[in-house]
Amino acid sequence: MPDSLKKVLLGAVAGALLVVFYAHVSEERAKRNPAAMAGNPQGGPAAGARPPGSPPAGAVGGPAASGRPPGAGAPGGSGMPPVAVVTAPVRSERLSFELEALGTAGANESVNITAKVANQVAAVRFSEGQQVRRGDVLVELDGAQERADLAVAEAALAESRSQYKRSRELYTTRVLSDQQLEQIEATFKANEARVVAARARVGDTVIRAPFDGRVGLRRVSVGSLISPGTVITTLDDTSTIKLDFTIPETFLSVVQPGLEIAARSVAYPDSSFGGRISSVDSRVDPATRSVTVRALLPNPKGLLKPGMFLTVRLSRGAVDALMVPEQALVPEQGDVFVFVVADGVAEKRRVRIGERRVGDVQIVEGLSEGELVVTEGTQKLRDGAAVRLQGAPPAAAGAAA
Repeated sequence: MPDSLKKVLLGAVAGALLVVFYAHVSEERAKRNPAAMAGNPQGGPAAGARPPGSPPAGAVGGPAASGRPPGAGAPGGSGMPPVAVVTAPVRSERLSFELEALGTAGANESVNITAKVANQVAAVRFSEGQQVRRGDVLVELDGAQERADLAVAEAALAESRSQYKRSRELYTTRVLSDQQLEQIEATFKANEARVVAARARVGDTVIRAPFDGRVGLRRVSVGSLISPGTVITTLDDTSTIKLDFTIPETFLSVVQPGLEIAARSVAYPDSSFGGRISSVDSRVDPATRSVTVRALLPNPKGLLKPGMFLTVRLSRGAVDALMVPEQALVPEQGDVFVFVVADGVAEKRRVRIGERRVGDVQIVEGLSEGELVVTEGTQKLRDGAAVRLQGAPPAAAGAAA
């Protein structure tokens, strides 16, 4: 075959391969960018398109012609547009330092009525819930054996007393010696002691109220055999209620005996029970840094019962304080910061906080009255960032977020 024919055939094959390759490339481009290929069905570069790496239209000399380094944004040096934030002014308010403590009510005097000896209940002399006076008989036990022992002791005492009198007369006539008189006198005194002991045992069979108060529920019946320690009933003096509660050690300078308090109970939501602090514990709990305080509340109507849960409110006075919203605080590694806005720039400043109340916190150190602090948008801020103030975030932006 002539060389010219071979060259013609090779050129035809090469052209066909190029056509197939170009069609394949055009098809891949159409899949990746259908919109661009719709306006350029031939698959070539679109009109006005720039090759990769070429500078933008109208830019002469590349990035250097703009006067800013590559990637530079709006003027200001931050490289980012101003962050939209919501601010609030630091305001001065009259802050009242109040403390709400929880306490438990207790009776002024409270005791479990029990027996000293094992015996059988002979009679019950009280009604449940009865108001009794000191010395009133509550329960009588079977005392037949104790009374018999008392009678024997009294008979022996009477005999020894008469014998001692005769011995004194005989001693004056020197019929009895000193030793004999001393022995008779010792017997007389021993019988006197036996009578006192027998009377005490008889007294143990009668159980009396140790103080004025109100008895509780009866827990024994007539004929029951009780032993020492068995609770017969309870006796509480609720004319005055002891209220024990704990407070932080920071309030020790305020809480003093005689300070008036007001307590409330969920059982009587419309009533307030006034009283005074009677004593403060001599020790501070090292674990909780709190101290126990006891207050006395008059209870003439008997509304308060021992064991009730009461809420106490104390006030430490009022002072002028700088307040900011709680949302402005940015905790970080044990410290607290806020972002202060001045001249369109956010400054990260460390502060020291004090008392808190709902929605606000006291600033003890680090801010001045009238300064603007960021309350919304602190997550996107950093020290020195440019900010744009706005009254409130748009509803649509909040929904999108």
